[in-house]
Amino acid sequence: MRRTHRYLAALLVTTALTAPVAIVAAPAHQEDRDRVYDKEHKDYHRWDDKEDAAWKRFLAEKHRKEHEFAKANEKEQAEYWDWRHSHPD
Repeated sequence: MRRTHRYLAALLVTTALTAPVAIVAAPAHQEDRDRVYDKEHKDYHRWDDKEDAAWKRFLAEKHRKEHEFAKANEKEQAEYWDWRHSHPD
């Protein structure tokens, strides 16, 4: 009987210690990873191939060197969202 209690106690402790690690290690939903927040307009945009093409069009129109949106500074990102809201698909 004592052996069973020890086994159950060890199993419980192991579960309690590993559960938080498993939850944190779980991958985020794909939708959440591909969303970008627009501070100025207070909305989210899904970053997909269509948005990437719009970003490249924006850079071409502004005669800027091509680079990733994530590497752009806040001012350029805000400028893009202003441009994007006036250039829907």
